[in-house]
Amino acid sequence: PRQGFADASMVLEAGRALKLVDLDGFLQINGYARTDTVMEPGEYAKRGGIVDVFPTGAKHPLRLDFFGDELEGLRVFDAASQRTTGTLTAATLRPVSEVLLDEASISRFRSGYRVLFAKAGDDDPLYGAVTAGQRQIGMEHWLPLFHEKLETLLDYLPQAQVILDHQAEEARDARLELIAEYYITRRGFADAKPGSVLGQAGAIYHPVPPDALFLDAKEWEGLLKGRSVSQLSPFSVPEGGRNSIDAGARAGHDFADVRVQPDANVFDALIDHIRGLHSNGKRVVLSAYSKGSRDRLLHMLVEHGLERLTPVETWAEAAALNEGLVAVCVVGLERGFESDSVSVITEPDILGERLSRPVRPRVRPENFIAEASVLNPGDIVVHVDHGIGQFDGLHTIEVAGAPHDCLRLSYGGGDKLFLPVENIDVISRYGSEEAGATLDRLGGASWQARKARLKDRIRDMAEELIQVAAARELKDTQRITVEDGIYDEFSARFPFTETDDQATAIADTLSDLTSKRPMDRLVCGDVGFGKTEVALRAAFA
Repeated sequence: PRQGFADASMVLEAGRALKLVDLDGFLQINGYARTDTVMEPGEYAKRGGIVDVFPTGAKHPLRLDFFGDELEGLRVFDAASQRTTGTLTAATLRPVSEVLLDEASISRFRSGYRVLFAKAGDDDPLYGAVTAGQRQIGMEHWLPLFHEKLETLLDYLPQAQVILDHQAEEARDARLELIAEYYITRRGFADAKPGSVLGQAGAIYHPVPPDALFLDAKEWEGLLKGRSVSQLSPFSVPEGGRNSIDAGARAGHDFADVRVQPDANVFDALIDHIRGLHSNGKRVVLSAYSKGSRDRLLHMLVEHGLERLTPVETWAEAAALNEGLVAVCVVGLERGFESDSVSVITEPDILGERLSRPVRPRVRPENFIAEASVLNPGDIVVHVDHGIGQFDGLHTIEVAGAPHDCLRLSYGGGDKLFLPVENIDVISRYGSEEAGATLDRLGGASWQARKARLKDRIRDMAEELIQVAAARELKDTQRITVEDGIYDEFSARFPFTETDDQATAIADTLSDLTSKRPMDRLVCGDVGFGKTEVALRAAFA
């Protein structure tokens, strides 16, 4: 319900009084999951006077600094590196789940559950968990039991115009039929006798009747009455049809037949098609998935003799172009379309379906330990001055009569070092297997001796690398010239859209090939992130 979620919001303001226990209670009631390190929306972590929380609907998580019962500050941080990226004066926390486990909701659930399923009791796993205020996976299936009434999306958007697909009614009926089948199947398990085949499988749960959780066809139609409703249709407007608007659009041209012909060139066919559209007085807009593919498309069309190409950023810019010019933009359209005045041709229309890889946030090595929340008690760390120690957690100590948050590090012989949190940059993670790590002693000579030996080894390695690099700079090799047109056509055949890091690696590799210096480049990356494509491009060049 709208009012229930509005009342369940919490406003955070720097400098305002807020008890940690109240914040913790709010997060638990509203569906936030406690973790060691916050990475995803709906998670939170507590370490002393620091609380990390990833609010639902937010782009980045928050780090809340408490001083006693006062919220001293709010910081925004990056979930991948855990590094602070900015500060805020205020923020709002909203529920993560549709189920709010406060006292009223739990009491309402218990009463409704017993009414619907008289045989349910404390031995019922779901009933017992909710009674104890614990969340269960899939508990949203019993949503009507937690609230007095449920509301739909249209209740949240009372003035919204509804646009339905031409197959909306068939999709609705198919969905309702599937819901009914699921309910009957689950009731079969719930009502099965202990000795039967279904009974041996065990009762999964007691399902809520569909009419309590979903709208039926009549309720849906009643909800649409009195609203502005438009329905799309793939068919032409009938003559004399009332309340119908013909947008004049139809499916665009697909070059799939050209792509499968071994002797045909899809770009030549594309240019012929564009010229035909221009001769009919139509504007032409080409859309690509990324800036890299847009630039490649521009280059290939120029190579094939089409020169009046203009990159644009908005539809208004495309509409303002003079006749005869081709607008090229970056828009993630899967299929193009044509109207009486314009034709939109997409990258998949030309080259076929394009795939995308997951984009992994970049973590810089220097940010590997940027905040205390990255560390867990028992982790082995290395202090730049004192060597290998063990992180024991965050502790508050008094310094000059005032509390101060410190990282407690244990060393050999039982020595302890309290490191102020603002000096966390002087420690780093232990790089090898932690099980075999030997703790250094505070003030001992072992760490300093190892540092001295390592400096000598680094100096020797640096000298050797300098000699190799100098020899490489003095030596010439054959320069490889990349033929742009045929290379771009080859690159366009790859099914994946390049990631930013992959595009950088490709550009650097081609730069090495076109120079007269011997190449010395290592391309690293996780499985499935495009290393082979970089190598294939280099081999083709």
